[in-house]
Amino acid sequence: MGNTVLITGGSSGIGAACALLFAEKGWDVAIGCHSEGSLSRGGEPVAAAAREKGVRAGCFVADVADFEAAGRLISAATEAFGGIDVLVNAAGITRDGPVARMSEEQFDAVLATNLKGAFNTIRHITPQMMKKRAGKIINITSVVGITGNRGQANYAASKSGLIGLTKSVAKELGGRGITCNAVAPGFIETAMTDRMPEKAREALLNATALGRPGRPEEVAEAVFFLATSSFITGHVLVVDGMLG
Repeated sequence: MGNTVLITGGSSGIGAACALLFAEKGWDVAIGCHSEGSLSRGGEPVAAAAREKGVRAGCFVADVADFEAAGRLISAATEAFGGIDVLVNAAGITRDGPVARMSEEQFDAVLATNLKGAFNTIRHITPQMMKKRAGKIINITSVVGITGNRGQANYAASKSGLIGLTKSVAKELGGRGITCNAVAPGFIETAMTDRMPEKAREALLNATALGRPGRPEEVAEAVFFLATSSFITGHVLVVDGMLG
C-alpha cells in the first residue's frame, strides 16, 4: 500500500492541482468536497484524472467548517484508504468587502471555513498520526496573511490565523514525529482570482518580480516538497514570484 494524502478543497484550484501532482507521484488521493455540487463539478473529474495515473482516488463530501462533519470526513477517508499520511488543508472561501461595511456573516463565514476548518481536520486526524508517530500537515495560507490587504480583513485574518495555527501545531506535535507547515501563495491564476477587477490584477502583476501570475501546479510543487521533507516544520513557504 502506498502513501495517502487527504486534500480538503481538492475539487478545484490549488487543491485540485495538489491532487493531480500527488497522483502523478504515485500517491493515493482522498479529495474533500464542500458540497454535492463541488463533487460533481470538480471532485469526481479530478478523482477520475488521478485514477488514470494508476492510483486509488475517491471523493468525500463534508463542510469542514462543521466540527462533526470534519470528523466524519477524516473517518471515512481513513476507512477507505486504510490511513492518511498527509493532510493538506486547501479549503478556502472569500467574502471580500471594506471593513466599514463588512457584515458579521461575511467575517464569520470566512473564518469558519479557512481557519476553523483547518483546526477541525487537524483535531480529528492527529490521534491517528500520534499513534503512528508520523504524519505531515500542510496548510494553504496566503501572502495576504502576512501583509494584509484592502477589502480582505476577514480573509487576511483567517490566513494569518493559519500561520499561528501552523507554528503552534508544529511545536505541539513535533515530538510525535509529525510536521506541520504552511504554503503562502501570492497571485495565482484560479477561478477565485479570475473574479478580480482588472485594475487589481494589473497592480499585482506590476508588483511581481517575475511579471506573471503563478499557476496552481507551482503551488502544488511546494506542497509536495513539504509533504516529502523530514526536517522542516513550523515553516511558511512563500510562493509568490516575489510579490511586493
